[in-house]
Amino acid sequence: MAGGAGETGSTDTADLLAPGFDPDAQELPWWRRMIAQGVGYFAPSTVFVAIPVVFSIGQPLPRVVAVSLASLVIGALFIGATLIMHWSERGRWGWLGAMVVAIAALGVSSTGDARPTYFATYVSAAGAVLIPWRRARILIMAVTLVVLITALVQRDLFGVVMAAMALAIGLSVGLGLETERTRRALRVAEERTAVLAVTAERERIGRDLHDILGHSLTTIAVKADLAGRLVGRDDEAARAEVDSLATIARQALGDVRATASGMREVRLATEIASARSVLAAAGVEAITPSAMPLLEDGRSELFGYVLREAVTNVVRHAEATTCTITCDSEQVTITDDGRGLTGRVPGSGSGLAGLRARIEEAGGSLLVESGGRGTTVTARLEPVA
Repeated sequence: MAGGAGETGSTDTADLLAPGFDPDAQELPWWRRMIAQGVGYFAPSTVFVAIPVVFSIGQPLPRVVAVSLASLVIGALFIGATLIMHWSERGRWGWLGAMVVAIAALGVSSTGDARPTYFATYVSAAGAVLIPWRRARILIMAVTLVVLITALVQRDLFGVVMAAMALAIGLSVGLGLETERTRRALRVAEERTAVLAVTAERERIGRDLHDILGHSLTTIAVKADLAGRLVGRDDEAARAEVDSLATIARQALGDVRATASGMREVRLATEIASARSVLAAAGVEAITPSAMPLLEDGRSELFGYVLREAVTNVVRHAEATTCTITCDSEQVTITDDGRGLTGRVPGSGSGLAGLRARIEEAGGSLLVESGGRGTTVTARLEPVA
């Protein structure tokens, strides 16, 4: 048996596997492995290889034997494609080559009654499950073209029909497997992104707790030392320091609770820090300002909500590689290099529509521009008087 696909040393190993390959089925008995890898879809089609045998009955015995043997080999190779999906790609190409030789042998042994063009669907379907899609689609097109030209030269209408069937069946099987592969890859990517997002959030909470408690506990330690030195010397001042200690401790406790629950006030600066973590977890490069403008709370809150919604859309829908955030005292702009809002009116989503209403109530405007190479969201407010 040929070497398994896993023995290739290429960094592109996943793309060399057979599209129909099921790694979970490799420890099963051979017949259960064939079932798991689609023999139930292949088996009914092997009925057609019996047609040349039926038509050969009544002819000389050597011809009947040759036709029967060639038909049996074609059926076995076609069904056997579901058993050798763990082979190396070279071995799978060899299997397809053997099928083509068997089909040609059937055409010769039947003296042209069973034309090889009539079995093109076997090659295209087997190629779709055995060969990586980027090469299988070329194979399917080539088989279809050869069969179509041959049928036209021979003025064989049935051959033209079989060429169309080879194309349709090969593409439908190949595209179905490719869609499933993409769906599995997306599911794995989503799981990985979720794990990274959780890790990033834990790191953020850890950093915030460190910053909050570090500052507060340092202040408490300094004031406690001062209060201890003032006791007996200036009781009024010592009492004031103790009262200050209680206020700082309560404030630190509130900050810790707010940080742990994630219910901090929305502000542009904190949303930029959060956006960096979220974008990094999603595999998007974040380009953010190195300095923040001084903003009053209402303006900072509005810009923060715009940034949060825009970054959420980038992560969920844009398929971007880079997200750039710029801001000043009058506007905030979020630009990505993703696929754009294809098939939708820019800014028509419920999130951005609600933000537009809030910003317009504050006397500003929200502009969403989208094309084939990304989306830009700009929120602008009137300059502070």
